[in-house]
Amino acid sequence: MLLIRSQFANLIMYLLLAIFGIVGFPLAIWSRTGALMVIKGYAASVFWLYRVTCGLHVEFRGKVPEGEMLVCSKHMSFLDILMLAYMLPRVKFIMKRELIWAPVLGFYGWRIGCPPVARGKKGSAIKAMVNHLEADSDVGQTAIFPQGTRVLPGAKDAYKIGAGVIYTRMERPCVPVATNVGVLWARRSPIRKPGTAVLEFLEPIPAGLELKEFMAQLENVIEKNSNRLMIEAGYEFEK
Repeated sequence: MLLIRSQFANLIMYLLLAIFGIVGFPLAIWSRTGALMVIKGYAASVFWLYRVTCGLHVEFRGKVPEGEMLVCSKHMSFLDILMLAYMLPRVKFIMKRELIWAPVLGFYGWRIGCPPVARGKKGSAIKAMVNHLEADSDVGQTAIFPQGTRVLPGAKDAYKIGAGVIYTRMERPCVPVATNVGVLWARRSPIRKPGTAVLEFLEPIPAGLELKEFMAQLENVIEKNSNRLMIEAGYEFEK
């Protein structure tokens, strides 16, 4: 029964994406603020949808960053993207270049200033990403997933250097973000489990650290706190 409810909710989620994308198009064309309003409205509707169909709730903890800030988050499913988009006042994500051509997502990503990154090009991709950010005069929160992709609970995917490069170039604090969403909404899983998906904004890492020191501290704090949240949600790590 849970699978049926999950699949129904997944279908409605994509229908809502099309509806919000089309209806909100004039607002998005009008301004970046209008595009953000549409995105936040869509995120709120998805939260409601999964709450009433699957018993999946969302919860936010910690102080939400404001102003020009780097936000580095654990990434486990589409849900944590929606949660960040909903809570961060003026977010722009570092996104995969191929998403530019995705219906609705590509247009709205472009409209809110998301820098596209080409996978596999490493140095040139990082340089293009940083140049894009520095050319954008809009003050907001730059959100990046330092592991570069969605990960399953317990996975040991490496943290990539791109987050550290942005941190050193921005010369601003970084807010790490922990989450447990993968326990309830796992990558490539058709099932949405009942429970509470938590997104927790942690204490900022101050500006000015060396690259290696920053990367080590970032990985330690995100992994430690994400593991804590996953255990709270009932996940058992292999011994």
